[in-house]
Amino acid sequence: MAPRILLARHGQTAWSLSGKHTGRTDVPLLEEGRRGAKLLGERLRRAPYDGLPGVEVRTSPLSRARETCELAGFGGRADTWDTLMEWDYGAYEGLTPDEIQALRPGWLIWRDGVPEGGETLAEVTARADEVVDWARSADRDVMVFAHGHILRSIGARWLGLPLEFAARIRLNPTSLSVLGWAYGEPAIESWNDQGHLAE
Repeated sequence: MAPRILLARHGQTAWSLSGKHTGRTDVPLLEEGRRGAKLLGERLRRAPYDGLPGVEVRTSPLSRARETCELAGFGGRADTWDTLMEWDYGAYEGLTPDEIQALRPGWLIWRDGVPEGGETLAEVTARADEVVDWARSADRDVMVFAHGHILRSIGARWLGLPLEFAARIRLNPTSLSVLGWAYGEPAIESWNDQGHLAE
């Protein structure tokens, strides 16, 4: 069996709702985010996932990801992993894209990165590659609970594409994505699926 990786983005927070870059700041889930995490768990307990028996689970240590994991019912099976932490935005932490554009017109994080003191594009790429290598290391599926930008980075690197490709694959809070294979090549099976939130 070719291994797949299931990606769960954490539930809604006040900062994600307002568009603020939330890297290492430990912002808690809103009630909406907690509700979404429970609905995600209910979905994963039904077919075709059936509770994901045998799946190895890891989560970012930041509380918004850990709580999403716990509320979805996977807390007892999950190991925390610093590699899944969100991008360290340095001086851009807590700023919205519009606020950063005012400082740096034309800026695109996937191309231009963040100021000194934050993580470089190469450092984020290396972390995403570490997750991809781990996911492909054995004949079993894995699941991770993490954050928008690191999960988009993992998506790009799963496909063997540069980090800049992640600009083209949006990811909403409490979404579920699956990276797998097609004709022997890495592929996106589903992306940014929020069908469980409509339940």
